[in-house]
Amino acid sequence: MRAPARAYLRIRVVPRAARSALARDASGVLRVHLTAPPVEGAANRALIALLAERLALPKNTLAVARGERGRDKVVSVDGCSPSDVEQRLARALSTCVDKRRDRG
Repeated sequence: MRAPARAYLRIRVVPRAARSALARDASGVLRVHLTAPPVEGAANRALIALLAERLALPKNTLAVARGERGRDKVVSVDGCSPSDVEQRLARALSTCVDKRRDRG
């Protein structure tokens, strides 16, 4: 019998952002900007909803596995292999356009 596929995403959440967005920073960490405040699980619910929408997955396949009360989280994705999640994430990130320019 084969175990069901499961992948994990390491995420840094930025609550109370001006707009909800997905991005990767220079070190490769997935950053999720959320408009929701970090109060009574609102940011966690918004995180799951945003990831489900952008990754084209049902909400019930996503769960915060670690870090429910912190900014650094691990989200489990049931029913998808790690490579499938990376492909979905790459598509989601390619459709997000960051209009900020590097200043230096």
